Amino acid sequence: MRYIGFMKNNIQPLKRLSLREEVYQTLKHNIVMLEFQPEQKLQDKELAEQFGVSRTPVREALKRLEDEGLVQTTPGSSTKVAPLNLEEAKQSFIVVAALHALAAKLACTSLQEEDMGELIKHNQSLEHAIKTRNVLKAIEADEAFHSVFLKRANNIELERVVKQTSAKIQRLEIARFSSLSSLASVDQHKEIINACRQKDAALTTQLVETNWLTLGEALTSEEESK
Repeated sequence: MRYIGFMKNNIQPLKRLSLREEVYQTLKHNIVMLEFQPEQKLQDKELAEQFGVSRTPVREALKRLEDEGLVQTTPGSSTKVAPLNLEEAKQSFIVVAALHALAAKLACTSLQEEDMGELIKHNQSLEHAIKTRNVLKAIEADEAFHSVFLKRANNIELERVVKQTSAKIQRLEIARFSSLSSLASVDQHKEIINACRQKDAALTTQLVETNWLTLGEALTSEEESK
């Protein structure tokens, strides 16, 4: 059987799909940046009115955010922003540390000189952000540092999973930035860079995992919450 010309790929993106994504990204951003406080109630009707859309894309966005652990829904009751749960965060950091360690292991021997330059630049930005108490710039610089390994690891599935787990951690970093007052992470990054220069994948992997676990311990310390 022959297929004729109507099978040409002339399908255009649907605005409705981009609208759904925009609602989702906006709500997620507001939750991560603490524009919506932990345990704050989220009314789909109010949100739909603010967005100027029907309830459907809002409900779909809230469902996605619930799946990611950023929103909690009680059947027959209300939807609210998930609370900051330190025990849950500790468990998340163990997973995130392992994922980034894997990225470092896959990327280490493939790093180019330009990548080394990027690592140094992002670590300097992190140091400056911590010294100037700029939480958003610090998070951005730290994410950019580890993204160098994710990029060189060349594993789309790994990138996808890391992206899914990052939002919870970023929200905690913003909420508890005073835990990041020391430059321990900057010094650890320098050790990681030196290990990369030596093409020592085992050491790089170990140092990256330790870096994330140390950050997790600082952010989930019970003393910080008192």
